[in-house]
Amino acid sequence: MAAFVTFRGSFTLMRRLLSPLYYKHCCSRVQVVRPAFSAYRIHFIRLPYRSFKTSHCNPVPIFQFKLSDIGEGIQEVTVKEWYVKEGDKVSQFDSICEVQSDKASVMITSRYDGIIRKLYYDVDSVALVGTPLVDIETEPTEEEAPEKDVVETPAMSHEEHTHQEIKGHKTLAPPAVRRLAMENNIKLSEVVGTGKDGRILKEDILNYLSKQTGAILPPTPYQEIQPPPPLAAPSAAKQKDRAPPGVTRPVLHRPVLTGKDHIEPLKGFHKAMVKTMTAALKIPHFGYCDEVDMSKLMRLRSELKDLAESRGIKLTYMPFFIKAASLGLLQYPILNASLDDSCQNITYKAAHNIGLAMDTPQGLLVPNVKNVQLLSIFDIAVELNRLQSLGTSGQLGTSDLTGGTFTISNIGSIGGTYTKPVILPPEVAIGALGKVQVLPRFNSKGEVVKAHIMNVSWSADHRIIYGATMCRFSNLWKSYLEDPATMVFDLK
Repeated sequence: MAAFVTFRGSFTLMRRLLSPLYYKHCCSRVQVVRPAFSAYRIHFIRLPYRSFKTSHCNPVPIFQFKLSDIGEGIQEVTVKEWYVKEGDKVSQFDSICEVQSDKASVMITSRYDGIIRKLYYDVDSVALVGTPLVDIETEPTEEEAPEKDVVETPAMSHEEHTHQEIKGHKTLAPPAVRRLAMENNIKLSEVVGTGKDGRILKEDILNYLSKQTGAILPPTPYQEIQPPPPLAAPSAAKQKDRAPPGVTRPVLHRPVLTGKDHIEPLKGFHKAMVKTMTAALKIPHFGYCDEVDMSKLMRLRSELKDLAESRGIKLTYMPFFIKAASLGLLQYPILNASLDDSCQNITYKAAHNIGLAMDTPQGLLVPNVKNVQLLSIFDIAVELNRLQSLGTSGQLGTSDLTGGTFTISNIGSIGGTYTKPVILPPEVAIGALGKVQVLPRFNSKGEVVKAHIMNVSWSADHRIIYGATMCRFSNLWKSYLEDPATMVFDLK
């Protein structure tokens, strides 16, 4: 009976047998040593030598792209939109996503060339500063330490618009236009921009679509209201309750609403508004109202309107309102001050950063015009055009929304006459303008004339501002508007 001898050893034994240190003492083939059993005939098993090849494995580096501090003490943001998805290839300075804090919208751009491997947040999720946004797989040959992500805040100046590099030249387009182009698979390099400096506008994308495909974007879906099932025929017992012959009873068909209530958390600007208005409740508001005859100012604006348009600027009444307020603040600086939290000190602000309450798709925003005391009426008009354009597109920067010292709300552009404006802390005063109405008024001769009347409502922090002070300021501001020529004496 033949017996076969087999080796059943650990992996460590096999590794030692096949390593260069032990291999030099053995032949190229492993043989079984003859055992000391004379009663058995031993067959030798020849096992072929099989080498193990080892090589260095260079792992593919994957960097966690973290949300860095974007300033102003912001600790969390809301992810409004992703411009990439898992598996997309990105280059340096490509847009990754758009986030929104309680102060401004911010564009996040990449510092790496690589492939997106993971998105950590969904749209409308809250991301904390210092946590990863995405994982980016880079080339194995790259030997660089992880870098912080680049935070690009658009709309910080006239020329700070987002752009992308295409075939060696820059194609300027705001994020909303890039998103529309991406959704319709349009290369921005093929679209001719009609905006300033060749910027591509939304209209350019829509015109390109109509020329290429003739496609029309579908309308926004609406909530469907289903009609009720048909009414059953009345029974014989109810025949007597029928209306007399010849008289038809109206049948009321009540629609059935299929929608359901839903709950959504406060985010972004809404969350900031709750915080600000809650703080405003601690301020005792003093209210004061008056009316302004806008007849002379309307004639002056009509004379300057064409001149402003020749310079590419739309001239409204607001630059006059803001400049008149700045001239009034020079006489009553307490209205351009702030009170500390302990109510022990008053800080008089040197700069007149006058804010304009603006109704935007993102909600109520209050950007401000910096250093109005140093600007002409035309300079203010230029800045207001820029702020209104950025506010409509949702691209107002943090610097535009912070640092205000006095606020004016033009609620009259929507409607209404008098209102009760709420002070925006840490400011101490605010004004709200009503709509302009054509009303009969008496002139200096006692004659009834047609006048263009605008109502104004003021609110002041009654802890440090007397009612008489607010009244005198309003009278001075009113005099500048009712006789614009008097502003020339105080302009600097």
